Amino acid sequence: MRRLLLTSAGFENPMFAELFIKESGISPDKIKVLFIPTAAIDEGGKAMLPKCRADLTGCGVPDENITVYDLDRQLSEAEISDYRAIYVCGGSPEYLLDRMNAVDFGEMLKTAFKHRLIYIGVSAGSIVCCNNLSKNLGFYSKKIGVHCDTASIGEDYVNLTDNQAIWICGENITVLPVE
Repeated sequence: MRRLLLTSAGFENPMFAELFIKESGISPDKIKVLFIPTAAIDEGGKAMLPKCRADLTGCGVPDENITVYDLDRQLSEAEISDYRAIYVCGGSPEYLLDRMNAVDFGEMLKTAFKHRLIYIGVSAGSIVCCNNLSKNLGFYSKKIGVHCDTASIGEDYVNLTDNQAIWICGENITVLPVE
């Protein structure tokens, strides 16, 4: 079953870390995460990487359980099955999507979801799953706006503040926090 937590700013809202831990179904010290920093191609993006990593360690995932994967090769099903989550950092959504498509990442994700993996997107990591760009990963049919001052939902878009996320669990889609 597909499970995606599409955030604007990572675990800015503590509710997202709690949801991640609950949905992982195992103790945080046992969670292994594939950490994808690929979108962070400029200084601003690179400066956010420690905050992204701290999202994971701050909720109890040991640093040694976080593996950096720069979309430099295709992963086998056996490799993917070792992980409980994929955390995709922000930066350039176009660059990230190009790199993902080059290694057929969308198909790898479909395989990963069979192994109870949770996809966590931050900014660009969320955008690539949505309908913002052509050849996107196709997990959400609307466009997503991130880092918005005001939240709004339209027929073909969702604008998120840094305190919000979209939770996709199977076919159920919820904007969090629910108001």
